[in-house]
Amino acid sequence: MPIWTRPITIEALTESHRNTAPEHLGLEFLEVGDDFIRARVPVDHRTRQPFGLLHGGVSVVLAETLGSCGAVYCAPPGHRVVGLDINANHIRAATSGWVTGKTTPVHVGRSTQVWAIELHNDAGELTCVSRITMAVLAPR
Repeated sequence: MPIWTRPITIEALTESHRNTAPEHLGLEFLEVGDDFIRARVPVDHRTRQPFGLLHGGVSVVLAETLGSCGAVYCAPPGHRVVGLDINANHIRAATSGWVTGKTTPVHVGRSTQVWAIELHNDAGELTCVSRITMAVLAPR
C-alpha cells in the first residue's frame, strides 16, 4: 500500500526541480514505488571535485533531494516540511558513470520524519549512506 498522501510522479518531481541545484547538477528522477523514490546524478564535469571524484556535497544534494521529496509527499495535505539534520558517510569513491540513490522512510510521524538514503555506483557498490530528519509543520 502506498505511503504517499498525494499523487506523486516522476514528471511532478522533475518539474518541481526546474531551475534548482539538482537540475543544474543533472539529477534525474527514475522511479517512484509504494514507499521509495529513486534518482541519480552523473559523475561528470559538473559534479566532480578537483581530484576527479564525485564531490561529497553532490552526494548530499542527491540524498537531501530524495529524502525531502519523500517527506513532502508523505506529509498531511497543507503541511510543509523542512530539514532539521542530514548526515552522510562516504563509503566508496565514484569517478565516472552515475550514482543512483534510493530513499525509504525510517519514521513518518506527526511532527518529524526520518528518511534513509543509500547511494550506489553503476557496479551496484555502496558509495554513500545518508539519513535526513525532517520537521513537519502545520499550515499557517
